[in-house]
Amino acid sequence: MNSRRIDPLSRAFAYLAILLIALPIIALVIKVPWSTFFTSITNDGSLTAVKLSLWTSILAAAISLILGVPLAWWLVKSNPKVTRFIRPLVLAPIALPPTVAGLALLGLLSRNGLLGTYIYQHTQWQMPFTITAVVFTGLFIGIPFLVLIAESTFAQLPEDIEDAAVIDRASESQLLRLIALPQARNGITTGLLLAWARILGEFGATMMFAGSMPGVTQTWTIQIYQQLEVSPDTAYSLSFLMVVIAMGIFVLIRNPLKGAFSR
Repeated sequence: MNSRRIDPLSRAFAYLAILLIALPIIALVIKVPWSTFFTSITNDGSLTAVKLSLWTSILAAAISLILGVPLAWWLVKSNPKVTRFIRPLVLAPIALPPTVAGLALLGLLSRNGLLGTYIYQHTQWQMPFTITAVVFTGLFIGIPFLVLIAESTFAQLPEDIEDAAVIDRASESQLLRLIALPQARNGITTGLLLAWARILGEFGATMMFAGSMPGVTQTWTIQIYQQLEVSPDTAYSLSFLMVVIAMGIFVLIRNPLKGAFSR
């Protein structure tokens, strides 16, 4: 679309929105102490937190993919009378405040939680404040993002191709594996990357459910928060890396995102 077709008022609001988003990011980049940048991000505490966040978020994203894609397919193909009640429940974590998400996880899996009490009684083990809690928090936060994108993509797939496959006596499993998944790969890829980014950047729910034990549950974002008072230079350096990852993800998903929603 030619930019001349944008009216002046819309153009002004668009520029204002850009400034509101861009200026804080620019300010963060300017505040990065480049002379000590590599020292800040490679000290023991920072490096450990970054490594912990990377491998736990990748693990949580992989499990989210395994569980979320079938869930998205089920939401598309199941009885709408049922899915209309299940869908809001599945997607609720997207809109939940992080502290509420953390409290919900504690309510389920703490020593006195709905399921946690039985787990503790039989194993003397509790999930909160362990590395397992970091991964589980990632699942709770990440699966809804993957489902949201994947379901939308599945819903837009051409029905005539599926109908032809059914006529050729394709099983329900074959319909998913051979027809739906290849066509929905752009949307699934997009959902996976967004879920991973959301998991990587989680703070509040992780703090409440997993705590902040150095080397065990102290994630990248928690390290940033704690370093803000101890060493602001380290906090800005670690935050800059987060910005690079966030922008890189949206560069990567630009084409898959267009493919997923351009039908």
